[in-house]
Amino acid sequence: MQGPRPVVLSGPSGAGKSTLLKKLLKDYENIFGFSVSHTTRQPRPGEVNGKDYHFVTREEMQKEIDAGEFIEHAEFSGNMYGTSKGAVQAVQAQNQICVLDIDIQGVKNIKKTELDPIYISVQPPSIEILEKRLRDRKTETEESLQKRLTAARVDLELSKEPGLFDLVIINDDLEKAYSELKEVLLEEIKKTQESRKS
Repeated sequence: MQGPRPVVLSGPSGAGKSTLLKKLLKDYENIFGFSVSHTTRQPRPGEVNGKDYHFVTREEMQKEIDAGEFIEHAEFSGNMYGTSKGAVQAVQAQNQICVLDIDIQGVKNIKKTELDPIYISVQPPSIEILEKRLRDRKTETEESLQKRLTAARVDLELSKEPGLFDLVIINDDLEKAYSELKEVLLEEIKKTQESRKS
């Protein structure tokens, strides 16, 4: 894989990954890019094929997985999701740092590939605070909220495995969490900026 090292961001829903990413993308315009994931689910209103997701059939996706074209894949609520090698290479080809937002299972799968990313886990200060954040969003039913909290507990437990992440950010103060994130990525950001000048 040519180009800057990709970045794998992991952490439970509500830990603040999206907020941190938005800040990063705003401060370093065009330095970071997202790999577009594949999914077998139907597009939601307003979603664009190739931009939000690559929408594919289960047969197409399974065929590519069997051919070794996927870095990681998983199944949620009856639909398949995954990151293809091609999606990451497309970002790297634009000389951007590829950002992958991936669950803990995906992290373990990527560890088995030749992709050599920087692994970062974003975590809430506690499950109680996470629950409050998710409730404040008012986007969850009680059932889906409990599912997310159960998943978060598993996620936080598994992420304690030594050597799994290069950096664990406890997001209890956004500015502090953001400066920790920037610090670990600074070297790749500089390299990317330099290689563009040449």
